[in-house]
Amino acid sequence: MFQTFDETVDFSQSARRVEHLRRLLADEGLDGFVVPRADEHQGEYIPPSAARLAWLTGFTGSAGVAVVLASKAFVLVDGRYTVQVRDQVDLSVFEPRSSVETPLVEFLGVEAKGLRIAVDPWLHTLGEVAALRTALEAGGGSLVELGANPIDRAWNDRPTPPKGAVSVHPERYSGRAAADKLRDIEAAIEKAGADATVLTDPSSIAWTFNIRGADVAHTPLPLAFAILHRGRTAQLFIDADKLGPEARAHLEPLAAIEAPEAFEPALKALGETAVMLDPGLAAARIATLVEAAGGRVVKGADPARLPRAIKNEAEIAGSRAAHLRDGAAVTAFLHWLDGTAPGSVGEIEAAQKLEAFRAEFGEADGMALRDISFDTIAGSGPNGAIVHYRVNRDTDRKLGQGELFLIDSGAQYLDGTTDITRTVPIGAPTDEMRRAFTLVLKGMIAISTARFPKGTRGLDLDPLARIALWKAGLDYAHGTGHGVGSYLAVHEGPQSISRRGAAVIEPGMMLSNEPGYYREGAFGIRIENLVLTLAPEAIEGGEQPMLGFETLTFAPIDRRLIDPALLTGEERGWLDAYHARVADRLSPVLADHPAAGWLAEMTRPIGG
Repeated sequence: MFQTFDETVDFSQSARRVEHLRRLLADEGLDGFVVPRADEHQGEYIPPSAARLAWLTGFTGSAGVAVVLASKAFVLVDGRYTVQVRDQVDLSVFEPRSSVETPLVEFLGVEAKGLRIAVDPWLHTLGEVAALRTALEAGGGSLVELGANPIDRAWNDRPTPPKGAVSVHPERYSGRAAADKLRDIEAAIEKAGADATVLTDPSSIAWTFNIRGADVAHTPLPLAFAILHRGRTAQLFIDADKLGPEARAHLEPLAAIEAPEAFEPALKALGETAVMLDPGLAAARIATLVEAAGGRVVKGADPARLPRAIKNEAEIAGSRAAHLRDGAAVTAFLHWLDGTAPGSVGEIEAAQKLEAFRAEFGEADGMALRDISFDTIAGSGPNGAIVHYRVNRDTDRKLGQGELFLIDSGAQYLDGTTDITRTVPIGAPTDEMRRAFTLVLKGMIAISTARFPKGTRGLDLDPLARIALWKAGLDYAHGTGHGVGSYLAVHEGPQSISRRGAAVIEPGMMLSNEPGYYREGAFGIRIENLVLTLAPEAIEGGEQPMLGFETLTFAPIDRRLIDPALLTGEERGWLDAYHARVADRLSPVLADHPAAGWLAEMTRPIGG
């Protein structure tokens, strides 16, 4: 199993740890400290050695930040975690706040007015540090960048940094040689008027050098830094213990391989050069080191990020193949689940069974399941209302009669990364459940069928998924879609479909399409497919070509939760066509499987 269900973090030690931290801060004349969920790479995917926020607070969500002041402490989270945070932190120590209603910069401007607030500059981007400094100084306070993190001084049993083995990602899956990618990045450096750039995002390093790693759970990332020069050999700073003979032979023609400890000296050695840094990704400490050596920071986007997001033909073909086998596995799981009696299966057993089906179908297709792409979200009844619920042995509950079960999961195969959510009824659903599910489905269909002009951003598309819910006085507190990598991170930027999705949606980008609705204490609903952005095509009678989406995911959408009366003719047409395509593609794969007859029934036309 790739997923474990043992709760490894709790808040029982939070009060003692916070008081220890306060003493350390007071010794330095500091009034507070900011503890983000981040590592030196500013990544969503962090190793246990970087889980400082969880160690201090008990909160294990993928996004959040704590602020510890002399007499108060807070945890700021977004809408995905408003329920979870209250279950995971000691509410006598930490006060939860919404990072959406009051972002960290605004929060400190109010709660820390006139105070000296410290940060670890390795754990905040240079853009974030600049904004925090401005906010604090406006209120008569100041921001202090520490040379050492006080959490690390207090964390006596801190895990050691990971040393996962690096593997070469074959060109038949990557679609391009690493040397070609490096040449393109060198051209981007020159265009920006810089002499070098620093890659800080492990996804960009993995993509650029055609390697994958094993340093964080469920995402094949090698934790490393790279300096790419104009007219000089690149430098890759990575622990030598991660490199076997094949990986070393692949990398040595591409870059000088140096120890992680050599990274800071290398930044200082750049001297009076112009260094391009992404202000939203690069740690503030990197900019400080560059400028202290006499260099100049040129602010610019990570030059690998957009090319990585726009998939090439090999990556697209791989994703289609991955989704076909993954859809068969998910369908086999849904058939199995439908054959169990209410109250007989728990959330953990369901998650384990789905992973087993993925391993089975991967082996049968000759493409082994390398990992799951994130911890499976398997929420029954009220647990389904916790948007990023992670079942453990203490919270595991049976899938009970009359409840909804939400299962959000994904897989990592060499040829692609998948992510799919299905919500199913356990027994007969109520009319209220069917109505809410159908409203969510209308939003998913709206994204699936959207046509839009060149230059459209994710924030322009996001309302399409919400309008049916809005008309009913409902909404959901998360984005509608995120970018997806190619045997990389299941959450990938810059593209997203959300209120903050400022990036233009371009052909070749893969995104999730996952509207939802959550009633706290009762149930959660989410329906998710992945989509591929298609090149603009002419529309009959139209005046300009429009982009659109191809749905990549193959699995039935539970017809028992659909109220056909709430769907328009066009929406019913899309659903029937989607199910016909699911049946057409999956039937040959499942021909000899017990799920074959069930698939035929679940993909009948909605009016039939």
